[in-house]
Amino acid sequence: MKLEVAKRTVVSGCTLLVLLVAAVACRPDQVEHLKDSKRIGIETANWEVKRIMPNDLLRATRWAGDSLTATADTLLRRTLARELAVGGVARAAAFCRPETYRAVDSLAGVLKAVAHRVSERPRNPASLAPLLAEEMSPDTVRTIKRLSQEVFFYQRPIVLNNQLCLRCHGEVGKDISAADYAIIKQKFPQDRATGYQLGQPMGAWQLSLQRSGVAEFWTMKTRKKWKEHKMPKLF
Repeated sequence: MKLEVAKRTVVSGCTLLVLLVAAVACRPDQVEHLKDSKRIGIETANWEVKRIMPNDLLRATRWAGDSLTATADTLLRRTLARELAVGGVARAAAFCRPETYRAVDSLAGVLKAVAHRVSERPRNPASLAPLLAEEMSPDTVRTIKRLSQEVFFYQRPIVLNNQLCLRCHGEVGKDISAADYAIIKQKFPQDRATGYQLGQPMGAWQLSLQRSGVAEFWTMKTRKKWKEHKMPKLF
């Protein structure tokens, strides 16, 4: 009987000792919390290898094409407004090729894309290309194709939606002065890019994109983003 009591006392003592050790080990002031755990979780998720499906690549082709052409169109409007104000059509005519702008060319390099503007009534004969009517209206339509295992195609219509563009592409004698059109004809003897009205499609952006560039853009667009917490105001 005494032996059983002694055994129970020892067991109870051991249990109490274990509980005391655990309590000491778990004291809040001794727990080391992992800093930026949310950030680490986001970075870990971003580095996970994910399989990109064919539809993902087609979606990314549209994203990439919209990004590149929107950048080019924005820069074109700003540039033409500046150059027209400085030197009129004579000066602005040399800047109406946004695909050659440094910022646009740089973005095209990142996306591994080659961009062209084409039309059935071009200013430069080198830009002549047939275009399907159903792919030109409305201006939100996009043509996305996979031409091969490694090459994707993007097209969107170019619509004359800025009054500024009429100074070079509107009606001669109404929107374009005879003197300005003489300058245009001197630079582009085979010009056919006049007579347009607001809201009318003039041509299309066409892009050829490499699969590696499209896949990289999809990865960048679908990465989780860390939102920095703003510091509280001290005063």
